[in-house]
Amino acid sequence: MNLNGKVALVLGAIKGIGKAVALALASQGAGLALNWWDWPEHLEALEGDFAGTDALILRTDLTDTAAIAGMITKVIRRFGRLDILINNIERGGWPIVHGPYVQGQWDLELATTLRAKQWVFEAALPHLKASQEAVVINFSSIAGLVGRSGPAGLVFNTGYAAASRAIGLLTETWARMGAPEVRVNEIMLGFFETRHGPGTRGWGLLAPAQQQAIIDHTLVGRVGTTADVVAAVLYILKEAPYMTGSVLRLDGGYVLGDERIGPMPPGVDRPSG
Repeated sequence: MNLNGKVALVLGAIKGIGKAVALALASQGAGLALNWWDWPEHLEALEGDFAGTDALILRTDLTDTAAIAGMITKVIRRFGRLDILINNIERGGWPIVHGPYVQGQWDLELATTLRAKQWVFEAALPHLKASQEAVVINFSSIAGLVGRSGPAGLVFNTGYAAASRAIGLLTETWARMGAPEVRVNEIMLGFFETRHGPGTRGWGLLAPAQQQAIIDHTLVGRVGTTADVVAAVLYILKEAPYMTGSVLRLDGGYVLGDERIGPMPPGVDRPSG
């Protein structure tokens, strides 16, 4: 895909991963619709970073299903098309932050992480199909694989983990619905600097030993960066035209980290020669 002249809707664009992806797409010549809801203290920086670009900044509460169609309408009125959907919206409740569940927290995690993605896709699909060369990228989390276990036990709430696992089913279903005009893929994230990592409030509540346990469990020995995510997004958009319905796990080897492989034993019965 040549991104010049394409139009991308990036959810969760106010900061962190969403903003980094949007900046990368802008540098490739894409028009941008940038949606945000929380963290208004970052709005001035967002506006400054995209000054002089072809960007439409929108504020939409995506947990309000009735508001989603209006957001898509604004994008089409401004640009006349939609080619890329970066489905980057979630609410990951940390056990160490929120403590035992109350219904409101559970419902918020599901409504943001899962339900909002569904209705944004439904509203966007006719316009993506009309593009003839469209891509949807869903973001999920390794919480859907590891849940509240091991070093991640203080980080990944159960509702958030359940929602993340369900995104995989949506990715496969939407790939079938979108074919052949729309490719749909998923990036499953591990621990990143601005998502479940050092740039978040929850990370600061972990004891140093608990933080180090997460790093030690990650095979590459560090948390991910926004640059790591941008590279994966650009790969899916530009270099993988035969890839749809797939999950790209971007976790530095966290999921594998609890099973290290030692040296081969000498054995007792080696054939000669």
